[in-house]
Amino acid sequence: MNRVILMGRLTRDPEVRYSQGERTMAIARYTLAVDRRGRRNQDGNEQTADFINCVAFDRAGEFAEKYFRQGMRVLVSGRIQSGSYTNRDGQKVYTTDIVVDDQEFADSKNASGGNEGGYGNSYQQSRPAPSSAIGDGFMNIPDGVEDEGLPFN
Repeated sequence: MNRVILMGRLTRDPEVRYSQGERTMAIARYTLAVDRRGRRNQDGNEQTADFINCVAFDRAGEFAEKYFRQGMRVLVSGRIQSGSYTNRDGQKVYTTDIVVDDQEFADSKNASGGNEGGYGNSYQQSRPAPSSAIGDGFMNIPDGVEDEGLPFN
């Protein structure tokens, strides 16, 4: 089985191109910086990261173009695909990409620093805050509600 799940930050805005032919298709390429757990750099004070190339096709590519911006933390699942080509100097270059099946935001709009990229605005509109929410995002539970009636302990 070839399946990978990654969470990391976008190193730059996605680079999007459109295929030619009868049916044009978006092809978005972006790189995720994924922290290595438990690994420290030579100074011993910062985590190191792997930089993993991702490619999203069609609607996933359009989504990445519209909503993803440099620095955002995203969750990606897909498959690993390796390949090779000969560059202009005649040297063989090997590639490894993640072909994206699913992608989503891993942070809220507020956690991304109030990014004006637009994704937070559409997300907030589709999910309005309850009218009884207080400033910290939690709802007030009215007095007299028994703990047993709540769906959690």
